[in-house]
Amino acid sequence: MSTCKITKSFVDKLALPEKGQVFYRDSELKGFAVRVTTGGSKAFVLEKRINRKLKRITLGRYPEITVEMARKEALKYLGEIATGIDPIAKRQQAQAEQMTLWQVWQDYRRIKSYLKDKTYVQYEMYLNGELEDWKNKRLVDITKDMISTRHGRLLKSHSPSYANTAMRILSAIYKFAKDQYEDSNGLSLFPHNPVDRLGQIKAWAKEPRRQTVIKPKQFELWYKELQAMKFNTGAESHHVVADYLLFLLLTGLRKNEGATLTWSNVDLDEGTIYIPDTKNKEPLTLPLSDVLIGILNYRLRFKTNEYVFSSRKTKYLAHPEQALKHLCETSGIKFTFHDLRRTFITVAESLDISSYAIKRLVNHKNGSDVTEGYIINNHDRLRAPMQRITDFFKENCKINMDYYVSR
Repeated sequence: MSTCKITKSFVDKLALPEKGQVFYRDSELKGFAVRVTTGGSKAFVLEKRINRKLKRITLGRYPEITVEMARKEALKYLGEIATGIDPIAKRQQAQAEQMTLWQVWQDYRRIKSYLKDKTYVQYEMYLNGELEDWKNKRLVDITKDMISTRHGRLLKSHSPSYANTAMRILSAIYKFAKDQYEDSNGLSLFPHNPVDRLGQIKAWAKEPRRQTVIKPKQFELWYKELQAMKFNTGAESHHVVADYLLFLLLTGLRKNEGATLTWSNVDLDEGTIYIPDTKNKEPLTLPLSDVLIGILNYRLRFKTNEYVFSSRKTKYLAHPEQALKHLCETSGIKFTFHDLRRTFITVAESLDISSYAIKRLVNHKNGSDVTEGYIINNHDRLRAPMQRITDFFKENCKINMDYYVSR
């Protein structure tokens, strides 16, 4: 450490250190210094205790700024510090205020890279859609009133679920910004979330929960048209999707859980399947009924890759929507992928299967149920309930086991 009067001629004559960096501190203005690195960089800095911590503020590189300019800048910062202002936090705040919604979203996506692809697709669908005019707005410029107005407008043009989802996406980005961007004192640079306004004025729209299921009187027709789609349309995707839809109905699995099922997670000897990636992050092991084993043995004949329900284009069955639409049209029964799950649960309840067994079969959790935490999961105990549910569908759908392969 060296102390001397910092002048232009002094800085010009400074030799480069052999390694690292060296500081030369000014003898007249306490805290003012010049930093020299082995790479040839010379920069003016100000060292000062702020909130009891020694901080170093870079004033500028030499010769981009002169010694006189750097000294004036140092005096300005010292004046701010004397009046209780943290110039580092102030500079960080000024930089943060320039960040746009889209820039923060890019950081969100980069840091939260563990999320599912469909999450990113959904976020960008809204950001490039109804929120596109806000993409290049600074985050600090989006106000509570703007949130209320946009939410109200979306409620008029779209469903309550659509409007609420757009606002939830914005809220998630603001929550990320609050936690991610901090000043040198650990304080958030984005402490306020304007989407909170919707909760404060109770403006979140009520979203009616879907209650649609395939009715028992529709089961036979539904299955008949399912098999017609499988064997008579000639479309390879229809052949796969037909087995996939029946598999969803007989397991209660979510759309993606079934579509991404791999052969490595199928144990035909044990009569189980394993779902490692579920919505609630809890892996699921399900026992297989006789029809489910028949479907899997049948699909094994057409194995082309690691996925049970495979696609030549996308490896797994990524886009079964067209086949579902075809079945809706030919059967006259309107249903969604999740309706199959609801139908499974509804049938299970109608058979007086215990609520604990149903929750385990569909991997539902009840955080408020203390007793549930003491019960050890055992898929063998679920085998009988699973077969009972399948037997109900076998009888009411008139499932023909000749279409499948037995054990």
